[in-house]
Amino acid sequence: MTSKFLPLLLVSALGLGRAAAQTTTYSAAGKKAQVYTTAQGTDQRLTAGPALSFAPAAQPVETQVCVFVDPSHSFQTLVGIGGALTDAAAETFAKLPKAQQQEFLQAYYNPTTGIGYSLARTNIGSCDFSSDSYAYVADNDVSLKSFSVQHDEKYKIPLIKQATAAAGGKLPLFVSPWSPPAWMKTNHDLLHGGKLLPQFRQPWADYFVKFIQTYEKQGIPIWGLTVQNEEMATQKWESCVFTAEEERDFIKEYLGPTLQKNGLGSRKLLAWDHNRDLVYQRASTVLDDPAAAKYVWGIGYHWYETWTGSGMLFDNVRRVHETYPATNLMLTEACIENFKLDQVNEWRLGEKYGHSMLNDFNAGTVGWTDWNVLLDETGGPNHVGNFCFAPIIADTKTGKLIYTNIYYYIGHFSKFIRPGARRIATTSNRDWLQATAFRNPDGKVAVVVMNSGDKPQEFQLWVKGQAATTTSLPHSIATYVIN
Repeated sequence: MTSKFLPLLLVSALGLGRAAAQTTTYSAAGKKAQVYTTAQGTDQRLTAGPALSFAPAAQPVETQVCVFVDPSHSFQTLVGIGGALTDAAAETFAKLPKAQQQEFLQAYYNPTTGIGYSLARTNIGSCDFSSDSYAYVADNDVSLKSFSVQHDEKYKIPLIKQATAAAGGKLPLFVSPWSPPAWMKTNHDLLHGGKLLPQFRQPWADYFVKFIQTYEKQGIPIWGLTVQNEEMATQKWESCVFTAEEERDFIKEYLGPTLQKNGLGSRKLLAWDHNRDLVYQRASTVLDDPAAAKYVWGIGYHWYETWTGSGMLFDNVRRVHETYPATNLMLTEACIENFKLDQVNEWRLGEKYGHSMLNDFNAGTVGWTDWNVLLDETGGPNHVGNFCFAPIIADTKTGKLIYTNIYYYIGHFSKFIRPGARRIATTSNRDWLQATAFRNPDGKVAVVVMNSGDKPQEFQLWVKGQAATTTSLPHSIATYVIN
């Protein structure tokens, strides 16, 4: 699919909140459901279809296929859905013609004509998706007097400001470091892992404060932060290893108190920020210590622990939610690696996103953040050759935008499920139909149904004794907005 961007329609409501269970009354009698569909082998991309009407429904029999929705029981509150505004995204954005820059901003951040992204992430210092490696202070400057974000002022800060404006002036942003400055580390290298040297724990905590204060002086509010990107990975790019105990102690002895002392205690601090495989072990180590837990708003996690589709470790996220229900869960990064330009139209890309988002939300997640919002025709720029897919790819040679189906699959959530929405009870009686549902602050219910099978499937959208009959196309995702 090329750069032609289809105008879309919708609902908007804002708000933030925490996970909790709640019971209310609800009836679908007399209501209609507007359907929006994206399907393989068709031209439907978030395309509105005929509205469905609800009618009284008898007890379903086992041969009937149903997606059951119960708005009277609600759970966690959505913080937002979005993507990362990295150096690579900003540098690629700067190469686009002005018309395509505006198209890109509206496509992502406008809730009416676009998919209404409501959350963002950016990197503190360089990461793999930077054209070069950099830090914000001079070598051995323990007092951080040389601290400057001049590097970010060329590309990244202007993009963050434009994205925030396109989102209506509010775009909660959380920030993550990939590495402390090389001189603070055991290996004296931004890359290849290493650890934070004990004598630099306080200067490193001060570095976070400097970054937040400097960005906020530039007019960019910082909503939250993570302690360290991918804390158990020694990468060929910027990386730094923290064991669970090291992260716990850094939070309770340095980072948490330092944020509070500097008036930044309201910023949402997330621990972990790595894969689902070790998420319970990390969460339990940090959260079982009250002195650390009091500073922690949530646990962040990524999806790179497995590439076997249905084998993704959603139950590990669910265990954290069950054990620590007052702690927020957020997917903080996801992307599909090994970019190839001739694969941008493959349907598997979006289906992986749909599968993850449905299951992550059903496991208790309050926010979902994709990785780069924009990359170029090489899957970069990336200074270590770690090229990846993004929902939108820019062909910088022609100036055109390529919308992968990832963009539309994410849009089935981000456009119709708005910040402040509460997840409601939802089940399916066929495993090839996956579903989740939320009730928005304006009262509208959004039900997302994904068919990963090869055949169309007729089913009943069943809401407490009222049902609407519809068909899910093969390899499709649809959102049903109940008025």
